[in-house]
Amino acid sequence: MEATFTIRRGGREGGEMVDYQTQVTEGMVVLDAVHQIQAETAPDLACRWNCKAGKCGSCSAEINGKPKLMCMTRLDTIDITQPVTIEPMRAFPAVKDLITDVSWNYEVKKRIKRFKPRPPDADDGTWRMQQSDVDRVQEFRKCIECYLCQDVCHVLRDHNKHEEFIGPRFLVYTAALEMHPLDTENRTEDLKDLQGIGYCNITKCCTKVCPEHITITDNAIIPLKERVVDEHYDPLKKLVKLFRRK
Repeated sequence: MEATFTIRRGGREGGEMVDYQTQVTEGMVVLDAVHQIQAETAPDLACRWNCKAGKCGSCSAEINGKPKLMCMTRLDTIDITQPVTIEPMRAFPAVKDLITDVSWNYEVKKRIKRFKPRPPDADDGTWRMQQSDVDRVQEFRKCIECYLCQDVCHVLRDHNKHEEFIGPRFLVYTAALEMHPLDTENRTEDLKDLQGIGYCNITKCCTKVCPEHITITDNAIIPLKERVVDEHYDPLKKLVKLFRRK
């Protein structure tokens, strides 16, 4: 069967949507179609990919307007009787064709306070932890940094608050540190003042697009919001601090 793929072509400025026709067969994913188009008619078409197994996060794109991994989006889940649009992620600047500049994310990660463990619990330099505490943060380590959650987040995508908001991926990263049973660092003030956690209105769109099925909103963002509220907006704590000053 022949299908039409409408792909964004162009550099940083402008760009246009170009139609390509190619034969598709059973079992193909969107990335297969892109590779086939490169081989047949558009050898200069630029796209990122690496593992083709949904684990490297490189081939993020917007397919029919929805942020997805091209290597994990099967053609039999899409209506290919209509043109399939493939565009780069909109939350980041375009580089060429389907490639975006995601370097902002790496700069954000550098600004988050690092892991700060408590002293060992035993003379042999080891720590004691409950398995339930370990399990709590294990989910967050599944993140492949595809940045689909960043792309779908309206604070970044629609309002361009990149200087004020770190986005769901790095709220997950912060949660992995904050909830680690050995960590002693306090990041709530940074979350409140520098990282814009208040901008998130928990629409759960980030959770819906996560290819690793991390429960971003319920298990990471909401608990962090609760920590910020407890630390900085709890009226009883404010009263205690007031009396301590006196």
